Amino acid sequence: MPNSDTIVFIPAWNEANALPELLEEAQRDLPGAELLVIDDGSTDDTAAVARAGGAEVMSFGENRGLRVGIAEGYRQAAERGYRFCGRLDADGQHPPAELARMLDRVRADECDVAVGSRFLPGAGADGVRYQPAPERVLGTSLLRLLMRVRLGQPFSDATSGLYAVNDKALELLSDPYVCESPEVEALIRIREARLRLLEVPVHMRQREHGASSFSGKRSVMLVLSIGVTLVAEEWLRRRRKKPTWLSRLLPGRG
Repeated sequence: MPNSDTIVFIPAWNEANALPELLEEAQRDLPGAELLVIDDGSTDDTAAVARAGGAEVMSFGENRGLRVGIAEGYRQAAERGYRFCGRLDADGQHPPAELARMLDRVRADECDVAVGSRFLPGAGADGVRYQPAPERVLGTSLLRLLMRVRLGQPFSDATSGLYAVNDKALELLSDPYVCESPEVEALIRIREARLRLLEVPVHMRQREHGASSFSGKRSVMLVLSIGVTLVAEEWLRRRRKKPTWLSRLLPGRG
């Protein structure tokens, strides 16, 4: 059994420059939580920097992509017996203090999964809210419409990677992802498993390191790809056996 009941994992690929500040904040704002960096085949000093910052490191021999890194983080949390798990992005956009607030709400049994939103009323800090790039606004609007149709409820920030979950969600979130946006796929799994999902207004920083995959023309193409995936997934869902994570959660349900 782990010494702590909480683990926070950070998928990282060539984030040696961003990790020191992030890990320092995490040590300060998430006291008692174990920190795990999923090093996705980085070619810089990501692994060494993460260890120097007090995190455990799991390194892939090659770059496998964010989808694999996210699934591995949840798998590690499940196999090690943690009751609570958080996810932070390595680029510094997610303040660990915001994740701490979300974990408090999960621990208080307000929900099984809390997702941080940049766009809900009350998001931001000191009157300053996250400002998406102009070319991203269209893609975000289309995605909100798709998610409202698919989930049956509005969801303001479906591509947010800031998550806090309890152990009920770990296995279903550790299964391999097939969608270009694993965060969107995660929301569908959570909804289908009938777990309690709460969107929480948070402050997120503007990106300082790396480049977003959800920008420019790619944002629209990504939304279209997600839309096709959602439609295909719904069609297959009605005709296939329960996915492994749903079978474990809801035995005997079809």
